[in-house]
Amino acid sequence: MPKKFGALFIFASSITFTSIVATLPSPSAKEILASVRMQQAQQQIDLQGQLRENDKIIPFRITQTGPIIRYTFSNPDEVLQLRLEENGSRLDFVHENGTEKFASSRLDQKIRGTGVSYEDLALKFLYWPNARVAGEDAVRTRRCWKLQLQPATHQSQYSNVLLWVDKESGALMRLEGYDWKGQLAKRFEVISAQKIDDRWFLKQMRIEELQPGTNKVQTRTYLEIKK
Repeated sequence: MPKKFGALFIFASSITFTSIVATLPSPSAKEILASVRMQQAQQQIDLQGQLRENDKIIPFRITQTGPIIRYTFSNPDEVLQLRLEENGSRLDFVHENGTEKFASSRLDQKIRGTGVSYEDLALKFLYWPNARVAGEDAVRTRRCWKLQLQPATHQSQYSNVLLWVDKESGALMRLEGYDWKGQLAKRFEVISAQKIDDRWFLKQMRIEELQPGTNKVQTRTYLEIKK
């Protein structure tokens, strides 16, 4: 995995983890998450991609200007806007007359029937107040901090999230989401990266939904970014 590769959790970015946190021997979870949030909000990108599950392919376009990220789908048309703010993220529908806040009661719904939910897209977990460093680990040869995150309320579909953050680049390499019975429900993992215009971007991420209590994969979705 390239040294300068950084990944926006669901789609793509091209950052280097330049924060002082990258050089600290034992940063806190709060420091790691603050640096990830800050750099996620500093991107300028315009890329094409797709969600692929078996024979189903769902193309999309992702554009970002600073803290505002837009995801554009077609057939039917749907534009979602994610705003990364200092103390939280906000997901909106975009329509002709402006934007409308996405209802929190719908965040657990799947995007076009895939393994990705609107809550996953909204990156809410990056702002959860209950966070700790659970140790260090390796993902595809990359040395990572392993964080444990918990929401303050029961509004999330997840009771607990384990997050692997690349120690050098700040990329979000893997995420495991657990349901409210403490069982592994979903796993995200970066599979590969690619170089576009001298910057490293996500190429493929695998999203697996697991049968509660068995760790058996029920569905497998791939998120792919095209040059």
